[in-house]
Amino acid sequence: MTGKGRRPLALIDVDGVLNPYAAQGCPPGYTEREFAGHGPVRFRPDHGHLLRRLVPRFELVWATRWQHAANDVFGPLLGLPPLPVIEFPAGEGDHADKFPTIAHAVGDRAAAWIDDLHSDAARRWAARRRPPTLLIHADPAVGLTADAIARFLRFAGQSVAGDRSPFPRTPPSEPGGAFWGSGWPVGS
Repeated sequence: MTGKGRRPLALIDVDGVLNPYAAQGCPPGYTEREFAGHGPVRFRPDHGHLLRRLVPRFELVWATRWQHAANDVFGPLLGLPPLPVIEFPAGEGDHADKFPTIAHAVGDRAAAWIDDLHSDAARRWAARRRPPTLLIHADPAVGLTADAIARFLRFAGQSVAGDRSPFPRTPPSEPGGAFWGSGWPVGS
């Protein structure tokens, strides 16, 4: 898959990013619910609005051990359509490094990846890649912030005052657009 002329990928983790598991208690603005097989999950409905701000500049992709369950649980909670999913090999534990699978999945696409557990190997990979790559650390006690979204947008070249991105812009409402349709080859 070639990355030239395509929007960069926004790789979204769940635990530690959308689910601030390390917070003492449920943080203000969050709701905590039990989901079968997942235990207590914290979420903030306005995170959907924050993530949708990325759509004109990025192709949003779940990069989480939740895999397809992220679409089943977090998609409806945040008002997001089904997103493409990076599928991790069966048998890898929750804390196994996601980097090798993610590196393979993104290929030569520009990518910004938000996670609470970037490994040293992931940081070295991001620093050496030819395509633009940004790793955004999320504090697992705080989760996704407006500052993190601003970092994504700066990475894509969009300023607050105007749109000067070197990456193509695809309207999120465009039929068959990457955000709304399929076309993500990972896991197919």
